[in-house]
Amino acid sequence: MHRIAVVAVPPVTTFDLSIPELVFGHTTVDGLPGYDVRVCTADPGGVLTTGSVDIVVREGLDALADADTVVVTGTGARKDADPRVLTALRRAAEDGKRIASICTGAFILAQAGLLDGREATTYWLYSAELCHSYASVRVRPDVLYVEDGPILTSAGLAAGIDLCLHLVRTDYGATVANAVARLVVAAPVRPGGQAQFIESPLPPDHGTSLADTRAWALERLEEPLTLADLAAHANISVRTLTRRFKAETNLSPLQWLLHQRVERAKELLEATSRPLDQVAHRSGLGSVDSLRQHILKRTGLTPTAYRATFTRTPT
Repeated sequence: MHRIAVVAVPPVTTFDLSIPELVFGHTTVDGLPGYDVRVCTADPGGVLTTGSVDIVVREGLDALADADTVVVTGTGARKDADPRVLTALRRAAEDGKRIASICTGAFILAQAGLLDGREATTYWLYSAELCHSYASVRVRPDVLYVEDGPILTSAGLAAGIDLCLHLVRTDYGATVANAVARLVVAAPVRPGGQAQFIESPLPPDHGTSLADTRAWALERLEEPLTLADLAAHANISVRTLTRRFKAETNLSPLQWLLHQRVERAKELLEATSRPLDQVAHRSGLGSVDSLRQHILKRTGLTPTAYRATFTRTPT
């Protein structure tokens, strides 16, 4: 069982603190829990929050010693973090543990020096502050989450769910991660480079987003979808479709389609024993050569090697 230590830094953002328990606590593999989640803090007991309800955390920072992954959640204290927390995080990094932050937890990682020379993100409202305060951090203000080696950072609130689902995907594969997403009523694993928010208001006569069109496309990935097909479903022009897609996902429509097709192919490789030509067809990548090209580019493995590495229960 993968062990996760969640570090609560007061004043704690309670929503952020609940995310690891929500996602990892719903993860099962072959009917067994996939994670052991322990919440800890520098001074066990009552912990101040950013809201009107305080919480009780029973474990101290020694929980980090046995953890495989350490997650620092959002906090209202973006300066002068407890030296004990910073020391514990540095020790965890030295021990080779995977370390992640949700929202303003990135400020704690930055104070510990763990983001020096790395790409990172945080809640867009505080991106400029992170960039100004820590010049050695390459801040990406417009993405959901960033993975730079063993250090991962996410934007605020719901982006923390995306980051945790990404960790589940990394640890146990797409099938398990998507099952968890369904259980917690969240979107399937999204690419970290997707935009945090829609940058400009959308025309009221076309609704609030292209979510319905994206859902429609996900059901038809094996079909040769074109920009015209997507635009026709959304009842807008191709030009408007492209602009809106970029605003909502930070990707062009065709980039988004390719990402979804590669993810579908990875899931088929992990969860089924279908021949490669069927995987290529069912994912919409077309040919075995195309499948090989995109899987190799995304994972560094051939489809056969990827299947051998990540398959758990082929059917």
